[in-house]
Amino acid sequence: MGNEGYVPLFETKKAQGIALYRHFAASVFVGICFIWAYRVNHIPRNGEDGRWVWIGLFAAEVWFGFYWLLTQALRWNPIYRHTFKDRLSRRYENELPGVDIFVCTADPLIEPPMMVINTVLSVMAYDYPKEKLSVYLSDDAGSYLTFYALLEASQFAKHWIPFCKKFNVEPRSPAAYFKSVSGSHDSKEVKELATVKKLYKDMENRIEAAAKPGCLSEELRSKHEGFSRWDSYVSQRDHDTMLQILINGKDPIATDVEGCRLPTLVYLARQKRPQHFHNFKAGAMNALIRISSKISNGQIILNVDCDMYSNNSHSVRDALCFFMDEKKGPEIAYVQFPQNFDNITKNEVYSNSMRVINEVEFHGLDGYGGPLYIGTGCFHRRDTLCGRKFSQGSKNEFKIEKNAEREETIHELEENSKDLANCTYEENTDWGKEMGLKYGCPVEDVITGLSIQSRGWKSVYYNPARKAFLGVATTTLGQTLVQHKRWSEGDFQILLSKYSPAWYAKGKISLGLQLGYCCYCFWASNSLPVLYYSIVPSLSLLRGISLFPQLSTPWFIPFAYVIFSTYTYSLAEFLWSGGTVLGWWNDQRIWLYKRTSSYLFAFTDTIANSLGYSADSGFVITAKVSEHDVHNRYLKEIMEFGASSPMFTVLATSGLVNLLCLAGLLKKLFIAEDISNLYQMMVLQILLCSLLVLINWPLYQGLFLRKDNGKIPSSLAIKSIVYALLVPALCSCINFVLYFFSDFVLLCNLIP
Repeated sequence: MGNEGYVPLFETKKAQGIALYRHFAASVFVGICFIWAYRVNHIPRNGEDGRWVWIGLFAAEVWFGFYWLLTQALRWNPIYRHTFKDRLSRRYENELPGVDIFVCTADPLIEPPMMVINTVLSVMAYDYPKEKLSVYLSDDAGSYLTFYALLEASQFAKHWIPFCKKFNVEPRSPAAYFKSVSGSHDSKEVKELATVKKLYKDMENRIEAAAKPGCLSEELRSKHEGFSRWDSYVSQRDHDTMLQILINGKDPIATDVEGCRLPTLVYLARQKRPQHFHNFKAGAMNALIRISSKISNGQIILNVDCDMYSNNSHSVRDALCFFMDEKKGPEIAYVQFPQNFDNITKNEVYSNSMRVINEVEFHGLDGYGGPLYIGTGCFHRRDTLCGRKFSQGSKNEFKIEKNAEREETIHELEENSKDLANCTYEENTDWGKEMGLKYGCPVEDVITGLSIQSRGWKSVYYNPARKAFLGVATTTLGQTLVQHKRWSEGDFQILLSKYSPAWYAKGKISLGLQLGYCCYCFWASNSLPVLYYSIVPSLSLLRGISLFPQLSTPWFIPFAYVIFSTYTYSLAEFLWSGGTVLGWWNDQRIWLYKRTSSYLFAFTDTIANSLGYSADSGFVITAKVSEHDVHNRYLKEIMEFGASSPMFTVLATSGLVNLLCLAGLLKKLFIAEDISNLYQMMVLQILLCSLLVLINWPLYQGLFLRKDNGKIPSSLAIKSIVYALLVPALCSCINFVLYFFSDFVLLCNLIP
């Protein structure tokens, strides 16, 4: 279809109020410049109290200003997308491309098989021609229990898929649907609902029963020849490739109870050997890309985490509106949906909804050529994942190719494809470098997306009103901090690697997108300035050293304006994104905790690795299940500590230092010092210390007031108290050394 009669399959709109925001941002930047000017003009002289503290504070404020400028790239040019699925259906219903869906799991204990198959069933039930839909489960644990659960799901799908189609079910994860279903159904639907619910419950009972003994009974093993693959199984890290096509969607007899075609369903556990590094999720994805090219070869690939079930059965068609648009579609490499969660509490005690990222920042990235690839909920062109470069003037070619391999028997296809998942297959190839997902980084998805965009492609961010995918958010503070440690460490590694957006993508993507990538790559770098700012001003308050302008001076105005305006905007942005006031306050707390623990350890581990020292930076699977008591505390929004962790030690020590400093200040006031003069001189320091104490209230509860198992362990509490008492002494020693060094340098300059 030529452009003459061009009717787009999607539209793009710029956000309203951008000019107003840009004026606001400019005024904030002026205020920041005045703060820098104050620091430079009022730096204490050599020998005066607080000189080195002042210099450190100035360095921190320079960093904050620089990072604030980076974040403006995420807000300077936001755009919003809308699709026209009716136009897609009228124009291309008979020419829709094949879609291969990859679901990845790595541990049946952390990622229970019932959760995994609910995700699988939800994507099998997409509103899409089933003969063009193929679902692949990559099981990196090689668990017979996961295979058995998928085998059971393949039988249940024969009832579930027609039920979803008949009653237009949303969401199409059985567990999520049964949980959300209300009583407002007609009698026919109620009857069929009861039937399919019983089938699901029976399936769940069989899977749970199979898990209890620790091994499958001979009766169950005899039901499918695929279990024979486990005869040579040694361990999760030592086994042959296990490939099973459980449903062949191209077989006319592979139908549901209504006689309609079923999608292809494939189980894969790639070969593992102890002497071969397996490259975690990136390695699993690359094996799936190769295996699927032999079995179904769908031109579009969707990958989802095993806990991210489909919440919108039309998501495939939404994505295709972008890919199949005649004018703009040929330049689009991938369509990224936001990562949303279905277990978020009202006030988000761990701020794990990524609300502002989803509703604000990624729309800003989309305005500069597309968002990051975040590793789940993303539709790709197969050829771009395999290294194809963008060429101007190329057109969409979604033709169904008929290969001789498709006429092979299932057994032949399995045997001929298994070698593609061997651990030695990628040796001396471009896989992990120029083809597939990149290797060598905990956030392989980000560098993969960056490399695709650097080859000339664009990406699209689509955030529909009905969320496309819903997953499981972390339910403890420890899980949240570990997850962000992995993310920030991976992003910081990218910054220091050859894939750094600062130089790898220079001239290949827009400047705005480069800056947007840098915002996330610099996460870990925020740790030291934030830690400094959250401890040193409070300690200086205790020593009576003023670090901020007096209330009565004009220099107070830029500080007051920047603080008030940025936090007011932050609150407004959070509320506009659908949050609550208490949720924003919790977000500020987690903002502080991440930067003084997760990002700190990510920063030090990355620097240690770059200097040749061994540091823990491996892939960490975030738990998707929690104990009953932990879950109940999460629902009540009570912060969960529970276990000892170096991150908790840092948080507790920092919180106690601020508490001790505030207590020392109150003691001074009670000794009848001039309160008005103290307030006049140190109002911002008093405010900062007080806010830090207030924001750490859940931490103090965990240290001193709580009796449940979610409190901070006594051993960690004692250790943190000791450290907090030592911090002022340590700072005094450092201050003495710096003053001695300063005087020594001054003396040397005076000697002719």
